[in-house]
Parts: sequence; structure tokens; C-alpha cells
Amino acid sequence: MRVILLSDQRHLGRRGEVVDVKPGFGRNFLVPQGFALEATNANIKLFEHQRSKIDARHTKEREAAQEIANRMGSLRLEIPKRVGETDTLYGSVTAGDVADALEKKGFTIDRRRLDLEGGIKTLGDHQVRVELHPEVVAEVTVSVVREE
Repeated sequence: MRVILLSDQRHLGRRGEVVDVKPGFGRNFLVPQGFALEATNANIKLFEHQRSKIDARHTKEREAAQEIANRMGSLRLEIPKRVGETDTLYGSVTAGDVADALEKKGFTIDRRRLDLEGGIKTLGDHQVRVELHPEVVAEVTVSVVREE
């Protein structure tokens, strides 16, 4: 099935590209979620006609994400966790823990947009990538400390 992407998709392509996807993925996910249109001649003409509006909306979203990234740039989160006798964590710091800490600082971020790079399983400072927009990524310092 051929579709026109209406937004950037990490593993498929960029906005405006015509890509081939499996029929079930296109019909059951991409089209209903508003991420793509079926690539018929009429839809291709419609997309080209509305491209300027879509580009303006995309630019506005990117600028808003960049503003949030600038505010987040020097942010340092402290997450207390229980540790054993050898300073190893019981469990690990999850994306949900980082999302909750960001929420307390005033940033509402979906936990699926956080990249912990294999998880945080030790005490100390760790860099966490926050994907605010396909073109805007912020880095936050997460400091894992011993819970008192």
C-alpha cells in the first residue's frame, strides 16, 4: 500500500514522502491516526495544494519545541532510589520516573519520548535524551542519588 506521510515517522520517512507500507499498518494505524493519506492521484494533488499550510504548522511546532528545549537545557533532575550495600540499585530508573520528575519541574513530557539508552542502573549523573519534535532533541541531566 502506498501512502503519503503527513508527519515525520522515525522508521518510515519524512513528511510529504510517498512510501510503501504493509496494507494492515497503513489501513489500521497510519491513516486512522492522521499520520498518512492513501497515495491516490486526488490525495497527492490535495497534499501539494495544502503543503504551505502544513509547512507553516510544522514550523510553528518546531519553534515551540525549540523554546521548550532551550528552557530544558540546563535542567538537572535528582531521583532518589534505594540501593544495596555495594551501591547497586534495587531495580532501575525508568522513563516513567524521569517523566514524573520532569512533571514536578513543570514539563509535561510523554515517557515514550525519553531515551534512557538501555536504562539507568547505577548511582551518579546520566544524560537522558528528550525527543520534543522530530528535529528537536533536548538533553537533561538525571542524577540518581541514595534514598534516605
